[in-house]
Amino acid sequence: MEPNADDTRSGLIAIGLMTLAVLCFACLDTTAKHLGQTLPTMQVVWMRFVSHLVLAILILRPWCQPDLFRSRRPVIQTLRGFFILGATLFNFLALRELQLAEAASIMFAAPFVVAALAGPLLGEWAGPRRWAAIAVGFVGVLIVTRPGIGGLGPAAFISMLAMLSYALYSLTTRMLAGYDTLSSMIIASALIPSLALAPLALPLWVWPSGLLEWGLMLVTGAFGGIGHVFLIEAHKRAPAPTLAPFIYSQIVWMVLFGWIVFADVPTWTTLVGAGVIVASGLYLLGREHKRST
Repeated sequence: MEPNADDTRSGLIAIGLMTLAVLCFACLDTTAKHLGQTLPTMQVVWMRFVSHLVLAILILRPWCQPDLFRSRRPVIQTLRGFFILGATLFNFLALRELQLAEAASIMFAAPFVVAALAGPLLGEWAGPRRWAAIAVGFVGVLIVTRPGIGGLGPAAFISMLAMLSYALYSLTTRMLAGYDTLSSMIIASALIPSLALAPLALPLWVWPSGLLEWGLMLVTGAFGGIGHVFLIEAHKRAPAPTLAPFIYSQIVWMVLFGWIVFADVPTWTTLVGAGVIVASGLYLLGREHKRST
């Protein structure tokens, strides 16, 4: 059956939104890496969530419909907030040492961890082909990190902690589906990290050197928050397998920004490993699409 004009238009809009989303995430990581050269990482992470929280409150206006922001699963909601905090904190710490492309390649392994843990946590058990894709994706991570042979060192391990935290954030988000509203999850994912990190970040506060650093700190939350809005809106308009290739296009932005801003040229192992991870990830998403249809 041929797709109608409305479906085609909706799909093109979804692809455009996904492209904007990954661009926002690449800008967030680039900004964080730049700020991490002169400011404490705790401060940068805290400001990322505080500015995100302020933006979300101004847009969603929770005082108008407070019932929409009450969680029916507060423990899962709290854990989800700490997982996104861990993903951001570990990622920003790793970016102090890693190239943008290296960190992005490791983070691309998150779908494999989600697929592996979906069985014990959600009852969605992986079959032999899914496990094969997970194993190939792990090989891709090993190619990027090169453990034991003069690889990326402790920063790669920190980046893997960021990836694991993000995978758990994704799983807890799925656990909340059908229980909590999208608005409550957006607010909670900024509020919980802001409150949790404040006692650690404020004592380490270093005043930014000028308007540029102030501006960059403030836009981190905008990049993260707006990026997730684009991501959500894209998935409302098109299925995940349609959008998946454009999620992985983030590696292009990361390589480009790394070269322009930091004069970083990715190694051949990073590019090969990223290719393996992307290919196995697309296969895994294809299998998920077949299972769902």
